[in-house]
Amino acid sequence: MKMLKVLAVLLFAFAAAPQSAFAQEAGGLSGLGGFLPLILIFVFFYLFLLRPQQKKAKEHQKLLNELKKDDKVVTSGGIYGIVVSVKENIVELKIAENVNVQVSKPSVTTVFVRPSANTAEVVAGADIIKK
Repeated sequence: MKMLKVLAVLLFAFAAAPQSAFAQEAGGLSGLGGFLPLILIFVFFYLFLLRPQQKKAKEHQKLLNELKKDDKVVTSGGIYGIVVSVKENIVELKIAENVNVQVSKPSVTTVFVRPSANTAEVVAGADIIKK
């Protein structure tokens, strides 16, 4: 949060700086002064938007690669099921007795792992769920 405040102050300082001060300096610095706010905006977007999104995408891909039979999962459409088989890009889920559906692998959003008989831990998604 401190980093966000520092970047906001720097961005405001360079945007609010009088343009005449930059015009009086040497020719090379006046061009840099004009691009500095754009550079700061790009750094801000990278640090606070792009990097966290890339990290989340890597975690989701890792979750999908570790899918195995008998995992309890939730799809992006809200279907709860148990993994019956995992193919290249298709996951077959058992959603009721004698009812299996095939969903695309990327639509799996949450995987539940059972460490013990009385608790269920969520690998990705919400907090710990008590049973």
